[in-house]
Amino acid sequence: MPSLTEAIGQHKNAVDMLRNSRIGMYVYPVVAPEFNNWRDEQRAWREGAVLFDQTHHMDELIVEGPDAEAFLAHHGINAFGNFDLNRAKHYVPVTPNGHVIGDHIIFRERADKFILVGRAPTANWLKFCAAVGKWAVRIVHDPRSDSRPDGERVLRTHYRFQIQGPDAPKIFDKMNGGPVQDIKFFHVDWINVGSRKVQALRHGMSGAPGLEIWGPYADKHYILSTILQAARDAGVDLVRCGSRAYSTNTLESGWIPSPLPGIYTGDGMLAEYRDWLGADAYEAVGSIGGSFVSDNIEDYYVNPFELGYGFYIGWKKDDFIGKAALQKMKDAPNRKKVTFEWNRDDVLKVIASGFEQGTPYKWIDFPVANYASSSADMVMRDGKMVGMSMFHGYTFNERSVLSLGVVAADVQEGDVLTLIWGEPDDTAKTSTEAHRQAEIRVRVSPTPYAAEARTNYADSWRTKSA
Repeated sequence: MPSLTEAIGQHKNAVDMLRNSRIGMYVYPVVAPEFNNWRDEQRAWREGAVLFDQTHHMDELIVEGPDAEAFLAHHGINAFGNFDLNRAKHYVPVTPNGHVIGDHIIFRERADKFILVGRAPTANWLKFCAAVGKWAVRIVHDPRSDSRPDGERVLRTHYRFQIQGPDAPKIFDKMNGGPVQDIKFFHVDWINVGSRKVQALRHGMSGAPGLEIWGPYADKHYILSTILQAARDAGVDLVRCGSRAYSTNTLESGWIPSPLPGIYTGDGMLAEYRDWLGADAYEAVGSIGGSFVSDNIEDYYVNPFELGYGFYIGWKKDDFIGKAALQKMKDAPNRKKVTFEWNRDDVLKVIASGFEQGTPYKWIDFPVANYASSSADMVMRDGKMVGMSMFHGYTFNERSVLSLGVVAADVQEGDVLTLIWGEPDDTAKTSTEAHRQAEIRVRVSPTPYAAEARTNYADSWRTKSA
C-alpha cells in the first residue's frame, strides 16, 4: 500500500492534494437523514427531548495494558492526575510542533483500560505511536461504519446513544425503574435500561441535560426499544435525530469538530508518521474546502489555545509530545475561537442566485453547509484576512446561519467582518459545483452561541471561554 508521503508526492503540495480530493460529501453513516424533519429535530434538544444515535460515525479505540495511562498522558496535552475510574475527559493530542491532531472523548473503565471515541486522526496517531514506541499497551481499533455500506451488514463493538433536552430526566427515571442518581458532569455511573445495566456519561452536546449510554452492539435493538417505550410511559415526545440535524448542535455549543490534523509537515516523528500512514487513510483522502487557498498547509493548522483548550494542558507532567512547542505558543498572540453570525440579507442573496440565469454563488446547503472534510473560508477586515471560518450551518433554534472559526486576538465581539464564501477556482472536488464567490457580512458573536450552553454547561471549556 502506498503511503501518505507518496500520495503527497503525486501532487504539487499537500494543499493541492486535499483541495482536489474526490472523496465527495462528508457523510454521517447508517443513521437515517431525518426521522421527523430536521427543524423539529433541532428544536427538540432545546425544548423537549432528543435521541441521538452515535453508534456509527465515530472511530473507537480501546487502549489497555500496564502502560495505558502513561502512554495516553505522554501523547495528549491533558493532565491525568485527577482522572479517576468512571470519569471521562476531552482528550487532545498535538504534534511535536504543538498543532492539534484531533480530539476524542476518553473514558477510564479500569486503572489499565481506556476507551476513546472520535474522528479518525486521533485514532490513527495513537495506533502509530503504539506501533513505533516501546509501550506495554494493547490497542483495538473499531473504525467508524462505512459511509456508503450499499446494503452490506454493519457491525460495531458498541452501540452509543445520547438523550438530552429539558424533558430528558423524565425518560431516564422511567427506563431506570426509578430516579437516576445524581451523576456529575463528565462522570460515569451505572444505570438500568430495562433489564440491562449500562454505563452512562453525564453529558449534553448543546448545553441541555443529557446522558450518553453505551454497551455491546448486540443489545442495540433492545436498548433502543426500551428507551422509546420509557419515553411513551413518561408522556414525553422523544424525537429521534437524523444525520442531517445531528452535526448542527455544535453550532450552538461551540465545538469545532474537524480541524485539519497538523501532520503534513515536520521532520522526525512526523515524517515517519506520514511514511506509516496509508494512501487510503483519512489524512490522505479527506478534503479541504473553502475560499482560503494557500500553498502552505501549515496555514490551516490550529493550536490548543486557539480552540479554547489551553486550560487542559498538564504543565506539571514531566514530558509529553508538544510540550516545548506549546510553552513557546502560550504567551504568543494566538487567535481565538468565535461564532460568526451570518447576515440574513447576504445569505438570501446567495440562495436567490440559484434561481437566476448565469453562474450562481456557491450553494449554501441546509442545515449543514460543509461540503468538505475540513473547511477554511477567509474572514476579512479592510481587505486583510483576520480569521478563518471552519464549520457552517443553520440552526432553526436561532433562526440563523452560523459558523465556528478563529480570529485575530484584536477582533472584538460585535465586530462586523466579511466572509468570502465559495472557492476562487475550480477543483476536482465532486462536492463543488461551478460557482462564483460571494461576500457575506458576519457578526463576531459569543462561543457558545446558545445562552443555555454558555451559562449552564458545567465546568468545561465552554464556560471557561465564555
